[in-house]
Amino acid sequence: MDIAVAALLAAVLGWLGVRWLLARSRNEPPCISGWIPWVGAALQFGKAPLEFIEQARLQYGPVFTVYMLGKRYTFVTEEEGCQVFCTSKDADFEQAVQQSVEHAVSVPAEIFYKNRFKLYMMLKGRLSTSNLHLLVGSICAEFQENMRDLGAEGAESLYDTVRQIMFPAVANIMFGKNIFLETENNLKELQEHFQNYDDDFEYATQMPGYFMKKWSKSKKWLLKVFEDVVAYADRTNPPDGDSKTVLQHVLDTLTAKRFGANYGLLLLWAAQANAIPVSFWTLAFILSHPSVYKNVMQEVESVLGKAGKEKVEVSNEDLKKLQFIKWCILESARLRAPGAITKKVMKPIKLHNFVIPAGDILMLSPYWIHRNPKCFPEPEIFKPDRWKETNLEKNAFLDGFVAFGGGSHQCPGRWFAIMEIQVLIALFLYKYECTLMDPLPKESPLHLTGTQQPEGPCRIQYKRRA
Repeated sequence: MDIAVAALLAAVLGWLGVRWLLARSRNEPPCISGWIPWVGAALQFGKAPLEFIEQARLQYGPVFTVYMLGKRYTFVTEEEGCQVFCTSKDADFEQAVQQSVEHAVSVPAEIFYKNRFKLYMMLKGRLSTSNLHLLVGSICAEFQENMRDLGAEGAESLYDTVRQIMFPAVANIMFGKNIFLETENNLKELQEHFQNYDDDFEYATQMPGYFMKKWSKSKKWLLKVFEDVVAYADRTNPPDGDSKTVLQHVLDTLTAKRFGANYGLLLLWAAQANAIPVSFWTLAFILSHPSVYKNVMQEVESVLGKAGKEKVEVSNEDLKKLQFIKWCILESARLRAPGAITKKVMKPIKLHNFVIPAGDILMLSPYWIHRNPKCFPEPEIFKPDRWKETNLEKNAFLDGFVAFGGGSHQCPGRWFAIMEIQVLIALFLYKYECTLMDPLPKESPLHLTGTQQPEGPCRIQYKRRA
């Protein structure tokens, strides 16, 4: 037994030594490889990914590699690394996310590569700032309809309150008014399955389905629902482009209609998974900063008038006057940005004194880039006024802001997302006097994908304004 253990130890040390020598000879970034072959540093990384990234940066410098589960993930940090990630033609977004999309919605690689760019350009056009006026009235009406269900006053989880208002509203806008009811599907059951699906999305897209049975069951249920939804959308698809839902535009663009349900589920996730937590964080930050709350209410009253109106109309012109709320949204998105976004290195990339080899997964952490004091002075402080420096009318963000992705692969629906959150915040605070019942929660250190989730409870007490 002692001989066997010694032989195993020698093999592991030999494997680590060979990897170290190869990396040094090729001038690759320092590599954190752990001591278990194939598993690598996955166990240490998985305990608290956000903390791991920052500790590795402090120890190894602005470029480092983490070997996990048979893959090399090279993290680039600070300004030069961010620039390379966003602009290098030798790093590919599609190659990095294809497998995750296949796990998430069962779209095979061939169909994904054939449709991704066309769908991206269509969504970028349909959800651009020039088309938002077609949607703002509908989203305003949907939010107010759902707010009526809150009653005159109450106390509950702020996150659940936001989800109760936003989920059905955005579903109706993206897929068609009451389409899930038209196809005899229960909206509450849909929300429950989607919550299961979203909660474990990050892990399930990286692991075989048999490890994630609850997630796989909800995914199967949702895909079956979307078969009915897509069939209904196809039957009722109007010839006029402005009358179509976003789902109908997706179906018109797809080259493989048999995957319509799969792309319908992907559209639902893309429309909800980040908009809900950003809305939550924006309200939580506003309500936990009295001076900010006061400024927001002054802006809301100057645009929408004194509280008391049962029905309020928010126009595109009104949104242009609600600039401070938009600053609050972007500042919240900055502070609670995704832990990592990714591309695949197709040809060796030189950065600093290192060569990042082809095949590496290139990683950039918006969460930590947004804490660089060179880009964002006093980075840990919620300061909506910092956005005064940018020209949002020309759709420009602050330098170093990558919450919606970087370079040519920014989220195509980012302007729609900002608009819907802006409408939600303005309407909710116009209609309800609000108080947080818990301190502002910290963000969970466990997530890399999407907007950060709250670590603790955050309840709200609300009362309809007279």
